[in-house]
Amino acid sequence: METLRLRFSDGEQPDLPLEAGVHGLGRAPHGGIAVVSAEDALARLCVDGRGVWLSVAEGRRGVHVNGRAVQRLAMLRRGDTLHLEGAELRLLADAPVDVPSADADAPAAEGDAQRGLQTVLRGIGGRHHGRSFTLDRPRLVGSIAEADIRIDDPAFAERHARLELRGERVLLRDLGSAEGSVVNGEPVRDALLQPGDQIVFDAHHRFVVEAPMARGASARAPELPDIEIAPAANGASQRRPWRLPWLLLAALAIAGLLSLLLLYGVG
Repeated sequence: METLRLRFSDGEQPDLPLEAGVHGLGRAPHGGIAVVSAEDALARLCVDGRGVWLSVAEGRRGVHVNGRAVQRLAMLRRGDTLHLEGAELRLLADAPVDVPSADADAPAAEGDAQRGLQTVLRGIGGRHHGRSFTLDRPRLVGSIAEADIRIDDPAFAERHARLELRGERVLLRDLGSAEGSVVNGEPVRDALLQPGDQIVFDAHHRFVVEAPMARGASARAPELPDIEIAPAANGASQRRPWRLPWLLLAALAIAGLLSLLLLYGVG
């Protein structure tokens, strides 16, 4: 399992290492956010082989991931931004972002276009939240109207970066932007991405690379934790199949018996 840590965006506190287990996050006695006991926690992080899960106590407010309020449970990715009562933290991994080699700009190999129909860049924040862009062809990120992934902001570069498939990886090339991009929480210019990596453009336009598992891969999909389903608002219980027909048959049988007693009542 990769080594993870939480980094404070203001740089005023050292990184918080996240080993396997449950970590409570709350207010430190001297101010700021620290690892605290479960009783004093504003939120809890569960770290295991499946990933990182953020849980918030019922009724707790002020916990956000990538600008979205967390009501109860959220799964975190590398590069996610956590806001906790005024503090901003980023989830980072010790594994460095892969830098492309000199031959990464070689022409795409045969079959990359077909594979690119299955490899997508899915929006998880910002204007393109919920949209997916296939990588069967190079995708231009920029503010011009011709950009495949358009960031409609005058301050954003017209041609910010290009994304294209290279074998099993995705090549991110900067096209001379002023600020570059952010991959898994780290500022970069160029990078080789793999499924699960997160890219951020212009601070809040977030995307994640998604692709089918490579043939022969031994990794298995993570198991999702059981989540308690809240009862219906009117208190009605979930219907069970065939219960209603049996009740109707019983009611009809009783009605028939009553009719017979009334018709042929004992004299």
